[in-house]
Amino acid sequence: MSDSTVITLAKDLINRKSVTPEDAGCQDMMQSILSAAGFENESLIFEDTTNLWSRRGTQGPLFCFAGHTDVVPSGPASAWQTPPFVATEKDGYLHGRGAADMKGSLAAMLAATTRFVSDYPDHKGSIAFLITSDEEGPFINGTTRVIDTLEARNEKIDWCIVGEPSSTESVADVVKNGRRGSLTGNLTVKGIQGHVAYPHLARNPVHEAALALSELAQTHWDDGNAFFPPTSFQISNLHAGTGAGNVIPGELSVCFNFRFSTEVTDKQLIERVTTILDNHKLEYALDWTFNGQPFLTDSGELVEAVQSAITSVTGAAAQLSTAGGTSDGRFIAPTGAQVIELGPVNATIHKIDECVKMRDLETLEEIYYQTMVRLLA
Repeated sequence: MSDSTVITLAKDLINRKSVTPEDAGCQDMMQSILSAAGFENESLIFEDTTNLWSRRGTQGPLFCFAGHTDVVPSGPASAWQTPPFVATEKDGYLHGRGAADMKGSLAAMLAATTRFVSDYPDHKGSIAFLITSDEEGPFINGTTRVIDTLEARNEKIDWCIVGEPSSTESVADVVKNGRRGSLTGNLTVKGIQGHVAYPHLARNPVHEAALALSELAQTHWDDGNAFFPPTSFQISNLHAGTGAGNVIPGELSVCFNFRFSTEVTDKQLIERVTTILDNHKLEYALDWTFNGQPFLTDSGELVEAVQSAITSVTGAAAQLSTAGGTSDGRFIAPTGAQVIELGPVNATIHKIDECVKMRDLETLEEIYYQTMVRLLA
């Protein structure tokens, strides 16, 4: 059995069944540890979401660890080799829901920070934790509202590490230094329902929308750039009809999503989609859900410190990448903060038998520690 600080903390967190938006006492545990290290804790509860803003120091620059205590549902516990909410050591791995996403990162952050504060009690600037219980869910009352609170009092984060599982093959082989923007459209194309034997008395929205959807799917939105792939358009849901084989549907519902680069804005995408639909003379309604702007930290003190820390600990250089989905970094970066994501290997996240290599958590703790040394010692 491992008795290292980071593993002990990770087990404590995993054992708490904090399925979105429940926190299950995770943040209380974190507050206790941070308070003992000289942090001032502020619990920010918005609707059903529990958030924590914890800070040590009042001066800049402000270095922040950001993450989430909530996890996705485990699914049937019987499908797991070990109980999903009982942290279990097995063959060098720590098993349990949230082990990789992202309670392992939270444990590494806590262990690194308490050690750093003990070693450097008079460190430069300030250290903070921004923690939410609503990252895996609607993300309405979590990090975005904490940032609104900080912005309202002009409390600015300079450097932020988000503990999302960024690594691919080995810990810290990949650092996310940006993410694509996300924009979702919910399109309803209106027709006239009728009998398939009397098409002249109806209007089929599937037929009318087919060419427009084909054009949207084939449109070249941009070329991307050195940091981002080209913007992508994907239809995720499509539905029409009553289920009967002899009824022309009265409307067609289509859900689609853009993952877009910094080469295009959400407003430009909306304008281009609207133009295509109008050119096909469709009768339609279209609602948009904006999920976040693209962000990029292509250089600066944080990237330099993280890359240097990784090389000193692992002996290898990390690859900078913007691939993958979104994270709460999208709410922090627009404030002007330098933001990167660095966490465990992501091979088992959201899966049955989620796990993380225990040695990787110890390595991650050391990387976090060495990053703080480079920025704040």
